Amino acid sequence: MVDYDRAKELKAFDDTKAGVKGLVDAGIVHIPEFFITLAAENNFSVENLDSCSDVNIQIPVIDLKDINEEDDFRRGKIIEKIGEACETWGFFQVVNHGVPQHVMDEMIRGVRSFNEQPNKIKMEFYSRDNLKKVKFNSNFDLYQSKAANWRDTLVCAMAPNSPSSDELPETCREELLQYSEHVRRLGHTIFELLAEALGLKPNHLLDMDCAKGHSILSHYYPPCPEPNKTLGITRHTDPDFFTILLQDQIGGLQIYHQNQWIDIHPLTGALVINLGDLLQLLSNDKFKSAEHRVLSKHIGPRISVACFFTTQFQPFDRLYGPINELLSDENPPLYKETTVRDYVSYYNSNGLGACPSLLHLRL
Repeated sequence: MVDYDRAKELKAFDDTKAGVKGLVDAGIVHIPEFFITLAAENNFSVENLDSCSDVNIQIPVIDLKDINEEDDFRRGKIIEKIGEACETWGFFQVVNHGVPQHVMDEMIRGVRSFNEQPNKIKMEFYSRDNLKKVKFNSNFDLYQSKAANWRDTLVCAMAPNSPSSDELPETCREELLQYSEHVRRLGHTIFELLAEALGLKPNHLLDMDCAKGHSILSHYYPPCPEPNKTLGITRHTDPDFFTILLQDQIGGLQIYHQNQWIDIHPLTGALVINLGDLLQLLSNDKFKSAEHRVLSKHIGPRISVACFFTTQFQPFDRLYGPINELLSDENPPLYKETTVRDYVSYYNSNGLGACPSLLHLRL
């Protein structure tokens, strides 16, 4: 039997700075061993992926049309639907959200252009510095996770202090700036609606600086020669307040709901909203940060753009814990306080697929 030196293989892959796409471009037929996902660890059926998903169950789709008009009845109905979705799913899709279709289409094309440009240009952005504001790599947790995932990622911290124009990749610079501004405005609206769904004033979460920062994580999932052996992203929750996700039409995103995996089918013009760990903490478990994953596929590339509302790239010393207005003798705090940066640092040190990081703060 040939000895397998995992650490050596990981470093050799990392040193190419070409990511998963580099493997595909090299024409591999079998994926490297460090990508192979163990079924028992990920509730992952390598025999039949379709058996994991109930096609008859769909996450809520919420229409935000005219949300800023002076129609209290309509706004109240939307808030009610969002509250129910946050308590039972931790996920919902929004339509008529104000981000133009052409802006979303251009963002997807920009991500594709970045990943499909000559590798020597991409390599200039390759980094494993978690505090670097613009970086490209494959698997932020490559050396911590039990199995690598079949994806490459461009991370751009866009707020509160956006990178200078020349710091952003030329191939998707304008697309990033345009999409970032639209999604920032939508994010502020979502924060207001979430606050009202918790029974708070609209500005409550905004006044807590929850919307001060956002980062755009652009994922590129090349076609996989052995999709039954690995995942696009391991099951995980997000370490932010919430995420706004733009996905193309290929599919593969699933949420773990009531002990089964549910497909989140791409809906033209829709954006997916999923709550992060920090909002579950603030709401004292009223709202859920749901586990989700992405399957690998023979076809591709699949492209998705996740906007994380987080202040991890700024040394803010604000502590976040369960919101006082939501607590009572019957509903005591369930979590210790934390800064965003400390929480994300702990999350990153564990890697995806580990025990939920929120347990670390449980009282």
